[in-house]
Amino acid sequence: MERVLGIGGYLMRAADPAGLSAWYRDCLGLDADEHGLWRQEAGPTVFATFQSETDYFGSRAQRTMLDFRVRDLDAMLAQLRARGADVAEETQDMEGVGRFGWVTDPEGNRIELWEPA
Repeated sequence: MERVLGIGGYLMRAADPAGLSAWYRDCLGLDADEHGLWRQEAGPTVFATFQSETDYFGSRAQRTMLDFRVRDLDAMLAQLRARGADVAEETQDMEGVGRFGWVTDPEGNRIELWEPA
């Protein structure tokens, strides 16, 4: 049986695609090229499903949530706050899994930041 090899992309609608791309580049350091190609570091990827009633994604209208691995969650959250990003105050620790924090991009998409254990 054939199977998928990994995430090939994450595609988003945006009222201002260039502005949203710039936000991901300038605030999160996502250095994609002009075609959106980003050579990410190797590491774990989580594929999980949630109940449709979950509030974990923020707005119930948001059907998926992008989760980025980070090296230092506290430093990333401080960097985002310094740039005026909409950063959630709370963080979450999951024993054996790591630490989590959240930011909302300029288009209203809640994003999870994960510092693996």
